[in-house]
Formats: sequence, structure tokens, C-alpha cells
Amino acid sequence: MTEESPDEPQVVNEHDTLKYSLLGPSLTKSGQDNVSEIIYNASKGSKYFNNEETRDKNLTQKIERILEKKKQLEKLDLAGDRRKADDYIAELELTRDLSQTIVHIDCDAFYAAVEELDRPELKDVPFAVGKGVLTTCNYLARTFGCRSGMAGFVAKKLCPQLIQLPLNFDKYTAKAQEVREIIIDYDPRFESASIDEAYLNITEYCEKNNISPEDAVQQLRREVHEKTNVTISAGIAANAKLAKICSNKNKPNGQFLLPSNRTSIMAFMRDLPTRKVNGIGRVFERELDAVGVKTCGDIYTYRQYLSKLFGEKAFPFLMQCYLGLGRTKVQPAEDYERKSIGTESTFGDMSDPKELRDKLRATAEELEKDMIRIQFKGRTLCLKVKLHTYEVSTRQVIPPKAIYLADDLYKYSVPMLSKLEQEFPGMKLRLMGLRCTHLVSMKKPDTMVFFGFKKRPSELAMTETSENSSLSSPPKRKSDVLSNDDDQWEAWPDELLFEDAERQEREDDLQELESLSQEIDKRRHHGKEIVPNPKKGDEQEEQWWDCPICSRPQAASEREFNEHIDLCLSRQTIRDAVQETAATNSRGDTNIPTVATSSKKMKLGSNERGREKGGMKSDPKQRRLCFG
Repeated sequence: MTEESPDEPQVVNEHDTLKYSLLGPSLTKSGQDNVSEIIYNASKGSKYFNNEETRDKNLTQKIERILEKKKQLEKLDLAGDRRKADDYIAELELTRDLSQTIVHIDCDAFYAAVEELDRPELKDVPFAVGKGVLTTCNYLARTFGCRSGMAGFVAKKLCPQLIQLPLNFDKYTAKAQEVREIIIDYDPRFESASIDEAYLNITEYCEKNNISPEDAVQQLRREVHEKTNVTISAGIAANAKLAKICSNKNKPNGQFLLPSNRTSIMAFMRDLPTRKVNGIGRVFERELDAVGVKTCGDIYTYRQYLSKLFGEKAFPFLMQCYLGLGRTKVQPAEDYERKSIGTESTFGDMSDPKELRDKLRATAEELEKDMIRIQFKGRTLCLKVKLHTYEVSTRQVIPPKAIYLADDLYKYSVPMLSKLEQEFPGMKLRLMGLRCTHLVSMKKPDTMVFFGFKKRPSELAMTETSENSSLSSPPKRKSDVLSNDDDQWEAWPDELLFEDAERQEREDDLQELESLSQEIDKRRHHGKEIVPNPKKGDEQEEQWWDCPICSRPQAASEREFNEHIDLCLSRQTIRDAVQETAATNSRGDTNIPTVATSSKKMKLGSNERGREKGGMKSDPKQRRLCFG
């Protein structure tokens, strides 16, 4: 028997969905209530309005297909799917970890707050940072309906007296670093989510200082305000997903604690709108809302449909949302393994085949520069295009070898472009991008490190710089691309993929707005820049002495340095013996056994024997050396 399905969701008026769409990527920001009608009227007739209307129609058509599929599923017996979902929920419940205290902090109207420090008179007037697109608004401007991610001309219609300031990323980055210098005392391995937000695990700090999580966060917020004149809001919970949601509860300059027990968490999630979850963007929200999933509690009611309507990969994520589960591992952003590297650009409508190939070649050359910079090759090449109708299409190919050179990137992407031209006769593009996934490092292994030597400080700095530069432009993942590429997904728990997809959706919205506003800022970052965690003040910079034998740096300890020189000399003795033996064998003297065929252990150098006689500990790596 089939389970009686819930009441069919009411059909939403097309203009209502467009009004909601016009709210843009930051509709969950505080101070954004009851402005949809104002924005709708202010935007009418603009290129921005027409673009949003087209996107809304395309999404509406997609939702109609989802609803049609749901009607077909309702005729089937889905008892097996319900049991499968219930079994999976039971498995997930066993992973619930309530032992950690995770905090998400978010600076309040950060760019605007930093500008107010230089110009205090701005506190009493509505102003925003950003020209073509508003990056941040102060709370007074939000009362007029202005918000981040809004086209400047729309904001001016809402608030004619709005002051718009140019972006100054150097100033914002410097202030963000001041905040990081403080939070590192609470968690040295905090995770920067963007320039103005971070995750911390304060479990150890609270235990060590015998302080409650609420008091610790209150102390942190007070310290940040006193030392930087910036206020922060915070969420305290058992995992990162919940902490992120909680940090928006008492904004600005507030904090919210969700008790770390299952009953409180389930009650909190039951009535929580799906859009409040980090990882559910406005597109996914509308798709869920169309089938009846408006809150996280509704996910359970429709559990038998979810995998068939939204894919096998979305199903685990939605179950996590229902249960209020999330990651408890917090680590520096630079510790995350890079998944992909790509580049894309927006341009005026382009249809000429030669121009498209020239653009593809230029894109390949840009990608080659990035891949050389971070020293990676890719086993999979993806082509992304956006038609003049704003429809996005992606294709991918697996070359016979890992590639990174522009010639190879172009050679293997041209057939994908040609295939798209066949599928869309007279195709007009306004965006093109290339991306490599399944990355392979091009860095050569350090053989000296294998033999127990340390890296030079300069080499360490170069390595860190390379890794950090790759983080400055994190991989972009669209949810549609992810759902069609199983290899890009990882096993539970991988909520970061959905968070990246939502972040990319917001980034695409901002790019689109800038191009429609005709004011494209090539230096735009929108708070994505992530820098390494600062070192604690009591950490001393390590001194190094270069070995005169191998030229590798060693710790500045006279005893250890002398031991290392002795070890280098003994290695040189062994190396000379091997070369002499090999040379003798090459002359045909078979009476002298080679190192490779001898079953006897190689004798240690005289210096090393002397150390062992004196009771000095030898290097265990040296004793295990084998030349064969």
C-alpha cells in the first residue's frame, strides 16, 4: 500500500516568485524584511529586472518538471524507499557528536564598520560599500531595503540619499587580521570561512580555563570590540552547521547558544526554514518549497521522494539538515585539500565560431598560468558555458594523461565546444570557463627530506605561499554540476560541497549583477580572501644553521649541529664506498661483491661507530639505508 501523500503545495503566483528572486543572494541578512515589493517596483524595466525574469521562468519550468515527476512517484509504492530512508536516519543518528563546542563568529556589516572607523560621521547616515554592486550596507541603509548583492541603481531608487563608497580591500584585510590575532588565543586552529567570519572549536579552551562556552564567547566578543572597535555576532552549538545558523539569530552584536542535546536540536531544526541552512541556496530552496519542504522538519515527511527528485547525493545532506547534524572538525582553511582549479570570464554575446575558439584559447592560457602557479595537473577537464538566455551547460572529458599546458587544455576542450555548437545551432555565449578536477601534484618529491633532512625556511615559505595563493580563489562548484559528476562527491559527511555550491551561486549572482550594472571591478573579491592563521605571540621564530656538507638548514643547537655534520660525513663515506665498488665491478673484477648482491649489512662509518661507543644515539634512518 502506498502512503497517503501530504496535501499538494499551493501553486505560487509567477510574480511572487520573481519578487522573491529579486531579493538576491543575501535575502537572509538581518534587516531585509518586507522589501520585495519595493525592489520589484524599483527594478521594473531595467536590464537587471529582465535578466531575473528570464532566470525565474527557467527555474519555474524546471520546477514543473520536478512536480510532474513527483506526481508519477505518488502512484507508486514507495514503502521500500521509506524504509531505506528510515534505516539511513538511524545510521546517521549513531554519528551524532555532542561532545564538542563549535562557535561561528561573523563581523557585523564588516566593510561598513571598518569605513565608519575612518569616518565616524557615516554612523548616522545610510551608506554602502561598493559602486556597481553593493558589497555591504550599514543597518540604517537596510531599513530602506538596501542590501549586499544589490545593483547600485536599484539601491538609489530605494534610498536616494544613499552614500556609496569605493572598496578598499587592503584596509579590510588589515582589520580582519587584527580580529584573527585575538581569536587565535581561543582556538589556534580556527577556520576562516571568509574575510569576516570564522569557525572555532573552543572545547579545549573552556576545559583549560574552567569557563562556560557562553562566558568564553562573551569574553571573546568583548575583547574584539575593545581592541578593534568592530562588533561580532556569534553562534554556539554542537557542530559547524548549527553554529552558523545560530550566529544570525541575535545580530548585530549578539550571541545565541543552542543546547547540546538531541531534544533541543531536533526542536530547533523542526521549524527552521530550509533557506537558513548554509548549503541551501535560493534555487534549491524554491525547488524544495515546490514539493512541500518548507522547513527542515518537512524533510522527514517527504523522505521517500527526495533521492529520486533531487539525486542520491542531495539525499544525505537533507537528512543531515533534518537531524541537525554537521561536522565537528574545524581546521585552518589552508589545510583543506584542493579539489579543482579553474577560470571563467563573462563577455558580450558572442556567436562567431572563430571568436569562440579564440576566447577558448585565451581561457586555456589563463588556466595554464594558474595550474603552473599552484603546481597541479588535472585528469578531468570541464567546459562551462552560459548561453545568451542565461542557461548554463557543462561538459567534461577525461584526457589520456593528466594535463596542464594551454595546448592540451585547448586541444581537449575544442571537441566539447564543437559538440555544444551542434546541440545549440546558432549558439550565443556570454560566459566561458575551463576547470580541471582530479588533480595531480607536479611538485617533485624532496629526496633530502626522505633521508631525514629538514626543508629550508625559504622552501617552506614558497610552499606555503603556493598553497595559500590557491586558496585565494577557492574552487567554484555549481550544484547542478555536482549532481551530474559523481566523482566530485565524497562520502558522508561532506556538507562542504553544498556550502561551496551555495557560495558559488551567490558569487555568480554578484558577477551577473556587475555585468548588468556595467561597472565590473576586476579586483573584486567579495570577502573570499583567506589568509593563513597568524602565529601566537609567544611563538619564537626558529633559527637555522646551514650544514657545510649538504647545505641543508638544521636547528641552531651546537650539539645537534655537530651530530648532523658527523652523520653527513659518514654518509659521504658510504657514498664513496658505493661508487668505488660500482666502478670496480664495471671493470670486470668479480671477486669484489657488489653492495646490491651482498647479504652482509653495510658497515657504519667510523664517525657513527664512535658516537655509538660513546653512548650517543645514532640516527635510526641512517641505519636502515639500503643501496640496492
